[in-house]
Amino acid sequence: MIQISNLSFYYKKSAPIFEGVTLQIKSGIYGLLGENGVGKTSLLHIISGLRFPKSGSCNVCGYESYKRKPGMLSQLFFLPEEFNTPSESISTYAKLNGVFYPNFKQSELDEYLDIFQVDRQKKMTQMSFGQKKKAMIAFAIAANTPVLLLDEPTNGLDIPSKSQFRKIISSVSTSDKSIVISTHQVRDLENLIDPIIILDRNQVLLNNTVEEITQKLHFTYSATKPQDSLYCEQILQGYSAVSENVDNEESILNIESLFSAVVLNKEKIKNIFNN
Repeated sequence: MIQISNLSFYYKKSAPIFEGVTLQIKSGIYGLLGENGVGKTSLLHIISGLRFPKSGSCNVCGYESYKRKPGMLSQLFFLPEEFNTPSESISTYAKLNGVFYPNFKQSELDEYLDIFQVDRQKKMTQMSFGQKKKAMIAFAIAANTPVLLLDEPTNGLDIPSKSQFRKIISSVSTSDKSIVISTHQVRDLENLIDPIIILDRNQVLLNNTVEEITQKLHFTYSATKPQDSLYCEQILQGYSAVSENVDNEESILNIESLFSAVVLNKEKIKNIFNN
């Protein structure tokens, strides 16, 4: 669905965001993680054609993204973290904009708005931030595009709405759809995102499925501090740790611990996953 090849991008030439990055995104609910400033939002902008590569290429559904051809735009929906609030109701917005997406379904939009408890006739300028966000998330999902990009979608949502969001996203994930969610709120999405992409400055540190990650890394909780761990954090019950899975043991992924282990052991992680 998305093929990024030898991509370089910068706002200032002396401080490149990406340099020679190659990345493939297939079907699935991808979690896009990284520290502040590593380029998560910039990557989503490049994929959606709002930013142009300085060199290399970004191909989306057979189109060069920077050209923003109508054929690509009809197959991609990007919902940024912050957006200009439409002046009309979500119902009117859908009538005006749904026509640009061949697979848009009004019945699904109505269903998602009911789940989120959003008033479809109320002007969005009169809504709270959380209600506006839920309205636009509902439209984004109902557009049924093969590529859906969501930047920090759970920011501004209350706890029940986050649960509803997870249920809706998991229900629409199919083998012909790529959903990329950029987030800092990993606990909100821990049991939803798979595969996981972790970005660092100028590089992709990880792009693997949960199954691949737990085959290579072992996640433990223990009363005593483990030895030779890639990452270890003291918690109330003892220690949470990540180590190389040399004995092929089964474990349950902890995304926060994974992120810390990857960022603190960049070269080691590369070696583990390249072998």
